[in-house]
Amino acid sequence: MQLINIKKLTYTALLTALAIVIPLTFGFLKVQLGPFSATLASHVPLFIAMLLGPGAAVMVGLGSTMGFLATAPLVVAARAFMHVFVGYAGAVMLKKGMDFKKVVAITAPLHGALEALAVIPFGFTMYKVLVVVGAGTMLHHMVDGTIAFALIKALSKSMNIDLRKAS
Repeated sequence: MQLINIKKLTYTALLTALAIVIPLTFGFLKVQLGPFSATLASHVPLFIAMLLGPGAAVMVGLGSTMGFLATAPLVVAARAFMHVFVGYAGAVMLKKGMDFKKVVAITAPLHGALEALAVIPFGFTMYKVLVVVGAGTMLHHMVDGTIAFALIKALSKSMNIDLRKAS
């Protein structure tokens, strides 16, 4: 029987709350182009949760889905649901010892492809599916990955928090 890690559970809960709140409160940071939308920093809680492990990343991905489901059209929430799979994949790679920057780079095309697939049932053109959503998601992923990396580095230095030790 595995004991519950209270610190990891607390971090996961806080990151899940952030994943829900960001779409609710940071609409002014949103860019909307057809089926593609980008809310700056919306992936940051997911990227940080990947350091805590697959379970935490999945929970934060589900939180992101709930946040976008409450504030955006269904197509955007369907795209947000793909965060569950991206977070899981990234967390598994991190757990195997891969560098955070590499994980962000490797999961970018996966993220773009999954979100592109998620919008196909909504009847968008292949240009919008592949270029607008797929490429747009990869760009947004890389920007938020950079923000997450800077935040993780700052937390590690200023508050002596090592999120890997919480897992």
